[in-house]
Amino acid sequence: MSHPVLAAGNTAVITGGASGIGLACAKRFASLGLSVCIADRGTDRLRWAAAEIAALSTADRVLALEVDVRRRAELERLEGEVRERFGGTDLLMNNAAIGGESRVLGPGGPWQDILETNLWGVIHGSQVFAPAMIARGRAGLIVNTGSKQGITTPPGNPAYNVAKAGVKSFTEALAHELRNVPGGRVSAHLLIPGFVFTGMTRGQGGDKPKAAWTPEQLTDFFLQRLDAGDFYILCPDNDVPRALDERRILWAAGDIVENRPALSRWHPDYEAAFKDFVARGG
Repeated sequence: MSHPVLAAGNTAVITGGASGIGLACAKRFASLGLSVCIADRGTDRLRWAAAEIAALSTADRVLALEVDVRRRAELERLEGEVRERFGGTDLLMNNAAIGGESRVLGPGGPWQDILETNLWGVIHGSQVFAPAMIARGRAGLIVNTGSKQGITTPPGNPAYNVAKAGVKSFTEALAHELRNVPGGRVSAHLLIPGFVFTGMTRGQGGDKPKAAWTPEQLTDFFLQRLDAGDFYILCPDNDVPRALDERRILWAAGDIVENRPALSRWHPDYEAAFKDFVARGG
């Protein structure tokens, strides 16, 4: 079985669709018979990605547009062009994101770039596309790409954590609002990748680490869980199984309940307690 939105003749729009997870999903959607629009930055990257997708479909069912998701007007242009070309959007995947480095008391530039892309890009995309998707009266999907870092918020890149925590909160609110639309048939879902070998994660290295999944593996898992109706699509990888993710998430929530220090998982006074908590499992 596959989700009813993933049907031939429907249309998928993927931001950040020229590489990584976005491209892998775009190619899978095309192979299922959907028309596909990828939005990203970089003309050459878009042209190459469009050719890869068209090889699994036909050129007239593939649209590639240069879009900066930080700018709401560009998302409005994207929605209009998709509507004119394909009649509307059935599946929106707000996937565009950047990495980079940030420090809590560091320069503001990285914070602004990361928050505008990773959080505001999701908000803009959802707010621009959702009303038209609802108005069509058809089954529809909005999938927002979050991160485990937005749930357990590990030290290292606070701007990224803040952005992805915002994506989680926003998508939860979006799902609640959509399911309370009278007669509404559009649902929202939060994709939470594990370690995936993409342009963002590979850094300077060329070979995929054994711990990482490929974008194609993630796409397989994503579609399986979408079929199952999951809202939180929590993805494992070759190193971290779901059981370990669950313990990490529960410990992070326990910091509040138990009144422990912030990020106690990385606090030396709680190192042994966390290891014991993980070892005890459920």
